[in-house]
Amino acid sequence: MSASDADLPVVGVFRLQLFKRSETFIPAQVARYSRYRPLYIGRTRFGDIPAGAEAAIPKGGALTALRVLALGDPGPFVEALAGRRIDVLHAHFAIDAVHALPLARRLGVPLVTTLHGFDVTTRDAVFLRSGRPALIAAVLRRRALRRQGALFLSVSQFIRRAALKKGFPEDRTIVHPIGIDLQRFSPGAEFQPGLVVHVARLVEKKGTAYLLQAMAQVVERQPRARLVIIGDGPLRGQLEAQAARLNLAGAVTFLGGQPHEATVGWMARAAVIAVPSVTAASGDSEGLPTVIFEAGGMGVPVVASDTSGIPEAVIDGQTGFLAPERDTGALAERIGRILTDPILRGELGRGARNLMETRFDLARQTATLEECYDRVRCAGRFVSQ
Repeated sequence: MSASDADLPVVGVFRLQLFKRSETFIPAQVARYSRYRPLYIGRTRFGDIPAGAEAAIPKGGALTALRVLALGDPGPFVEALAGRRIDVLHAHFAIDAVHALPLARRLGVPLVTTLHGFDVTTRDAVFLRSGRPALIAAVLRRRALRRQGALFLSVSQFIRRAALKKGFPEDRTIVHPIGIDLQRFSPGAEFQPGLVVHVARLVEKKGTAYLLQAMAQVVERQPRARLVIIGDGPLRGQLEAQAARLNLAGAVTFLGGQPHEATVGWMARAAVIAVPSVTAASGDSEGLPTVIFEAGGMGVPVVASDTSGIPEAVIDGQTGFLAPERDTGALAERIGRILTDPILRGELGRGARNLMETRFDLARQTATLEECYDRVRCAGRFVSQ
């Protein structure tokens, strides 16, 4: 760290489970800070700390978890900080924010929260029945978070509307997508005709089961079409069995979780990216999937469900195609249309890239985020004891 960096105000980037493979959007945003210095704060670490970054993670196992999750004790985080200064705390997900709030109180700093999706769309009863202390606390302590949080950043208009229904303050809940690094994601790779790529954690809301049904129709008309599924999750075995029943064994490949660079390589070679998301039985819905940003940055068109925040980043007929939620026939028709028309693919891909440049540029979005930090610090919305 240079002397000039040491003088910058510090953002405590708070996530209970740090550096998860599926959450590259957090370090991507942090890497674009220019006027603030980040310090990651979390309870556990799932992956490597980004090069050059600092992290404060409490020691201890079950006892530390009990203090943090069940009792709302910020002491373990304070101890892990070891006297390091924090000027503003930024929690990702409302669930994490209720656990960041006691730390913000102890430090006397403003708390900014990014609302991503399931944290404000899932029904409270589902969290309360989960038996998981972090989720139960997210419901029981939400009122204090809504009252004392300095600012709530919704990743889409859809998520803002969901947050307002949960009682978040209208005057402090704004729309702020994270965006995409347009220097890192750019068009240029040669695509493979017939290749459909689906990147998702294999859970209900990602709609993978509907995509498999659609692919059975696509393959019937276009035998050379194939689907690559990147990601893992509790439904993988069930989905593999479904693919076998649909006689898709030769046309569908389940790669499981992959390093981000490998995932990006597959996406760049795709003729189309499929995002067939649905609203889960629990109410869990998408905010604005990062995979749509990454595809757009690389000029790859997306076929997605017309649901949740997705239409805010996929403009039907201009950057990709939308299909009604769970409508496998419409999904198959739109995927097939792109696979059979490389000129159309190119036009949609250019439209997607242009949309990312005009509305979802990570550098511009992060500069706006730092202005938000400035405002909450100047406004005096500091969380007090």
